[in-house]
Amino acid sequence: MKKLLLLCILLALPTSTLASGYGVFTQGASGLGQANAVVAHTSGPSSAYFNPALLTEVPGTQLEIGSTGVYAKHKVKLDSTGETQHGEENWEFPGTFYLTHRINDRVTTGLAVFFPFGLSSEWDKDFEGRYIGTYGEITTTNINPVAAFKVNEHISLAAGLSAVYFDAELKSMVNQTAAGYLVSPPYGLGVLPDIEQKFTGDDWGVGYNFGLTAKLTDSLTFGAAYRSEVDLEVDGKAQLSGVDPRLATFFPNSDGKTDVTLPQQVTAGLAHRFSDSLVVEAGVRWEDWESTDELKIELETPIFGQSTQIGARDWHATWTYNVGGQYRLNESLALNAGYLYGKSSVPDRTMEVLIPDADTHLFTLGAEWTSGPWTVAGAFGYEHHESRSKNNDVKDEPGSAVAGYAASMMAGYPVEVATGTANGDYETEIYLVGLSVGYKF
Repeated sequence: MKKLLLLCILLALPTSTLASGYGVFTQGASGLGQANAVVAHTSGPSSAYFNPALLTEVPGTQLEIGSTGVYAKHKVKLDSTGETQHGEENWEFPGTFYLTHRINDRVTTGLAVFFPFGLSSEWDKDFEGRYIGTYGEITTTNINPVAAFKVNEHISLAAGLSAVYFDAELKSMVNQTAAGYLVSPPYGLGVLPDIEQKFTGDDWGVGYNFGLTAKLTDSLTFGAAYRSEVDLEVDGKAQLSGVDPRLATFFPNSDGKTDVTLPQQVTAGLAHRFSDSLVVEAGVRWEDWESTDELKIELETPIFGQSTQIGARDWHATWTYNVGGQYRLNESLALNAGYLYGKSSVPDRTMEVLIPDADTHLFTLGAEWTSGPWTVAGAFGYEHHESRSKNNDVKDEPGSAVAGYAASMMAGYPVEVATGTANGDYETEIYLVGLSVGYKF
């Protein structure tokens, strides 16, 4: 068990943002194949994530391990030059781990390890928006034991606790040439390379979750699940590289800290079983991203006179709608399909380059094959983010303040380039390939 738990934690790698804010959709191949419309009917052991009350329908002792390959493509057509620039493209492989055990006809327990939030976003160091951000990686690992109780033939309830590990790394560039103008006016220190600023930090937090299923009729089931906020006090370090010796006193390394609140979530679904072979579910998901109002990094040692770096967020709560289903061809093979539409949580005035969030359309297909104690599920998803224009003056992000202060001194540079706002039209496409393997003991 210790080896299995270690394996699942290692599998919980960061992923490109796949939902509003930096929430993540991919929590199991069966669920992905049905666009996560599996809150009111079981998807096997992965129901420990989607709705733990469904575990009363999962017999015996079962194990499921899986991963999803995620390939994201980002690009922007810049207003300042008309040039199209592309983000770095690579594969990420976040993983999931589920273990369930039915104690008796009424009680089932489970252990889930998954990644509820994640981000992996990268732009070139010469990207126009480099003073806002060049790299962002957020990893969250949720270790979530749960217990489900079958009240009667119609209602099941569940509850769980979560230990959440949060790890983040943010990078941006600092306009060292502009800093030279400020410390040595009026001619500056000449043309200097940009400084790379990196902030890393981590913390553990605690949360809880609940689940409910209610069989309204023989063919109609309602399901709902709730996950609480998780408050984190992230301690870390700001490190700067490439600093000119003449500016070293203005750009020291420093310890730092920031507060992060992961949002509460509510999901609900209504599943209709048309026959023994076909079940279809429609659902909604609400995420309270209003908890993300700013990114405020407190520094022990001021960097260029700043002891606090503040980035406005003012995100808002958002809704996601999905529909999916499963058709069983025979005892061995089932087909899955689904569609999901998610609203963006990021307002126009605080949209920035590391999280170019937009309204999302996710189309999925999948299949499940069962042979004896083994179940193998696969899924493919195509996620299209609607094109979104960034037209704001985000200069108060970590790393961009110096450029903002000195924009008027940068003769011959468009203001967008000097300040690094990187305004333009952003487009994102994401491809998902999921695989899960389950075993019934």
